[in-house]
Amino acid sequence: MPTQEITQRRRAVSLLLAEDVPALGAQGEIVNVKPGYARNYLLPQGLATVATEHNKRMVELHRQRQDDARKQQLQQLRGIAEAISKYSVTLEANANEEGHLYGSIGPTEISKSLKAAGFDVVGSDNVRLDGPLKELGLYTVKLHLHAEVETEVKVWVVPTAST
Repeated sequence: MPTQEITQRRRAVSLLLAEDVPALGAQGEIVNVKPGYARNYLLPQGLATVATEHNKRMVELHRQRQDDARKQQLQQLRGIAEAISKYSVTLEANANEEGHLYGSIGPTEISKSLKAAGFDVVGSDNVRLDGPLKELGLYTVKLHLHAEVETEVKVWVVPTAST
């Protein structure tokens, strides 16, 4: 039995994954695969490279740069979220005497208003509403900017000024 294990180890090739490969590993991992799999699929497709010390250092350096960029982006988003939480949006809409809107206000109108105010990172998909706003009043609307960054904005729905 031990001789079989030794021969199996000799046949394995160590590769450094350049991209995520399903059922094999994630980018940056070192995996042992059969020579044919490496030679015929992983290397020609650019999914892996030979696991040399230089390549390992380069992948680690790349990973650190990505982590730093992610941290910087997260810090910027937190700053924007703080600024948004101090801001309030005023939207005009046609309404009847009881305060019911003839239409409704949804995420698109709120994100357009925030973009006009200089908050370009807020898209309509970032606005979390339980349903469209159909009455005049003050609403607190949640914004989901990132998996780790959420904030709220005050939305005033006021009647359209009659001229």
